[in-house]
Formats: sequence, structure tokens, C-alpha cells
Amino acid sequence: MSDASSIEQKVESKTVAGATVDVAAHAIAGKGIDFTPEEAARVRRKIDLHIMPLMCVMYMMQFADKTTLGQAVPLGLFAGTHINQDQFNWLGTIFYLFFLAFEWPQNLALQRFPIAKWMSINIFVWAVALLCHSAATSFGGLFACRVFLGICEGAITPGFLIVTSMFYTRQEQSQRVGYWFLMNGAAIILLGLVAFGVLHSHSTKFMPWQWLMIITGLITLIVSVLFWFFFPDSPHTAWFLTPEERIIAVERIKVNQAGVENKTFKRNQFIECFKDPKTYLFFFMSAIANVTNSLSNQRQIIVAGFGFDPYQTTLIGCVDGAVEIIVIFCTVTSATYWKQGRAYSGAIAYAVAILGSILVSVISSTHKVGLLFCYWVAVTSIAPFVIILAWSAAVTAGHTKRVTMNAVIMIGYAVGNSAGPQYWKKKYQPRNHIPWAILSACWASVAILLLVTRFYLARENKKRDAEPYDASHDDVYISDVKEDGTKGEFKVDKAFLDLTDIENREFRYVL
Repeated sequence: MSDASSIEQKVESKTVAGATVDVAAHAIAGKGIDFTPEEAARVRRKIDLHIMPLMCVMYMMQFADKTTLGQAVPLGLFAGTHINQDQFNWLGTIFYLFFLAFEWPQNLALQRFPIAKWMSINIFVWAVALLCHSAATSFGGLFACRVFLGICEGAITPGFLIVTSMFYTRQEQSQRVGYWFLMNGAAIILLGLVAFGVLHSHSTKFMPWQWLMIITGLITLIVSVLFWFFFPDSPHTAWFLTPEERIIAVERIKVNQAGVENKTFKRNQFIECFKDPKTYLFFFMSAIANVTNSLSNQRQIIVAGFGFDPYQTTLIGCVDGAVEIIVIFCTVTSATYWKQGRAYSGAIAYAVAILGSILVSVISSTHKVGLLFCYWVAVTSIAPFVIILAWSAAVTAGHTKRVTMNAVIMIGYAVGNSAGPQYWKKKYQPRNHIPWAILSACWASVAILLLVTRFYLARENKKRDAEPYDASHDDVYISDVKEDGTKGEFKVDKAFLDLTDIENREFRYVL
């Protein structure tokens, strides 16, 4: 065993491999510095300035790209590719079936390879697949394109969750996840404006829906290049931070008790994840919440069913995006500043969405403006999933366990989204009473699961409060090489031992 990678557990007089600890333990070994809250805030602002814009633009494009199919409907997609409603629904399902099949390999790759580079490669392939949509003339061609989109999307949200937990404290994570997730709304606005523009094009070579695919594909291609060169893989290698600021960035998140990252796959953490009851609570919340996500792809058809023409439907889509931005911002702000109020914020948002769903079903078809406003009220349902994503990351520690939890949640996401398109049948149009009833039932179920999860985690916190202090991880040292080339032994903080939330009894679950 090399001197640079050995850990001596002083209490138990045992030595374990250095690869078992978090990379932050090596990054700050013997380099501890004192810093003020003002300096920590300055580093956080610098991190925000350099990574949040890229994350927001990327998330906007990934949502825009996968929903171009729905946006393309009033632009002539059905006529141009000779598909029907059932085939359109299957194109939504096949995307998520391949997302599901490749989700676990994608998460393993995110642990094994530099996160930014791996995401960049997926974004590039994603962009090429989107551009290929414009050449499709049949269901088979679109099917092939959607397969590659589904495979590549599996790296984006889990990768973003890992990056957010690397750079931000648990208190800050809900807002940051909310910031990049609300770009879904910005994507809808962007798509609406682009679609309205291409709808007025008079090209003889391409139909409007093809121009939509080409424009969004080219933008995504540019973003993939920017991601490769400018997005950091972790705080301790971030190009925009000075050596001192990197240490502050790492020390700043010590309060998470979850470390930064560890490139070694740990079988015990993988097994623990599946023995942990909260894993299944988050899985079912993710799956059921995303059965209703088909609303995103069906929104153009729904609004057209209210009695609006293609031009009005396209422009109204921009308002959908604005509504999403507002409801996500309000919900994550509530979850951040309402002390221990994550579950409550999500449940309230679902209650509002259920109200909108009921009103859409009972209001007369003659009141198309009223139906439209009730539909916008139902859009509130998009917000709680942001809380679920951020909450799951904040209550899971141990890098392998966190990667596994992300995979489980995104598999639930894929299962829900695969099932979602199948209940939007032609026979239910234009009012879609059955789909709206399914939406309401799913939203109510997830609201209940949010509250059950809160109760379970609160009980676990009380149990740990009653336990005696566990000092078994207090005296762990790392043998590392100093900057002058000599060997030294440095104490490793418990937060950087890559312990799971169950192994570290000082870990407390945020509510």
C-alpha cells in the first residue's frame, strides 16, 4: 500500500485503503485554513456566477429538446412523418423506456468518469440525435432518434444533483435545484417563440416542425462544447477558484456531512441503499409524480382542444412556461425558508394542482378562457418534483449510496414517464376527463407520500438524538505527501470519510 493513500484508524488501530475516503480528504489534507462567513459567501457567489448559468442553459435545452415533439404537433409533425395519435404517444413512451434501461449505467459512469466531461459527451450525442429528427419521414425514423435522446438524458439530472451537492450546503440545495429546474419554464417560452416564428416561414425545403428541430439541435450542440471547456468536475479542481478558494469551497459544505465525491464503487453502500426504507418512498414519489409529466407533451393538444387555433396555441404555450417559472420559484422558496417545511410546501402545491384539475373537468366547454386559466392552475403540479429531487440528495450520504439513490429516483422518473402518455387516448379528447382524473389521483398520492416521508425522517432524527455520541470515526488520519514532498499524517474530518447517512449517527435529516 502506497504512503499517499493509507488511512490509519487510531481508535481501532486498523488501516484501510485511502480510496475509501472522500476526495476532499486528500484535497484539504494539512491545508486547513480559517475563513470568515463573508469569505465563504464570496466563494459561493463566485460558484454561482460560473456554474449556475451553464446549468440553467443546459437544463433549459434538455427540456426543450425532449418536448420539441409535443411543440411540433401544431407545426405539421403528424402530416410530415405520417404518424397518428397512438404512435405519437409511443414516441413519448420509448424515450423513457431507453432512459430507464440506461439509467444505472449512466450513474455508474458519472461516478467513474469526470462528471462535466461525461455530461458533455452525452449532450453532444443528444444534439446530433435531435438534428436527425428533421430528417425523419416516418414513425421508424422518429423512433430511432427518440431512443438516443432517452439514453443520453439519463446523465443530465443525476449529474446535476451530484454537482449541486458538491458545491452547495443542504440549506442552499433546494433553491439551486429550483433555479436550474425552473428553466423548464424558460424552455417552453423559448420553444413557443421559435415555433411561432417558424410557423410563419415559407421555406419549400423544410416544414416548420423540421426548422424547430434544427434550431434547437444547433443551440444544444453549442452548449455541449461550452460544457466541455467551462464546466468544473468538482470544487477541488474548479478552474475559476484559486487554491485557497477551493479549500473554502470544500470546507463550506462540511456541514452536509456528505463529502464531495468518491470514485470507488462501494458494494456495502449499494446494498444499504436498497435496505433503506426512504429509498422506496422516494422511488414511488418519483414514479407516481411523473405519471403526470405527460402533461408537458400533451399541452399543445390540450389547449387546442379548448378551441384555440394553431397560432393561438403556439403563443399560449409561452404563458405555460411563465407559469412554471413562477410556481417553481414560489415553491422552492417556500421549501427553503419554511423551516423543515419541504414536505408541506410540496403537498400544498399538489393541492392547488388538484383544484385546477377538477375545475378543468367541470367547467363548460364554452368557457375556453376559463378552462385555460384552470389548466394553468394545474401546472402547479410541476413544482413538488423539484423538492423531491433536492430533498433526496440532501438526506443521502455516501457517494456510492447517493449515486444509487439518484439512479433509483430517475428509474422511478422513467417508469412514470413511460406510463404517462398511454392514458391520453384520442377517444377522451377534447375534454380528457379520464386523464384529468388520473392526474388528480396521482397528485393526491404523492402529497400523502411526502407527508409520510417527513414523518419517517423526523422519527429517525428523534431516535438519533436519544443515542449516545458515537466517537468511532473521530480519530481517523490520512498519510499524504506534503507540498514540499515529505510525508505527513493528517486528521480527516468525519464529514469527509465517505460515510453513509446511516453509518454517521451525527447525520440529521432535513425535513
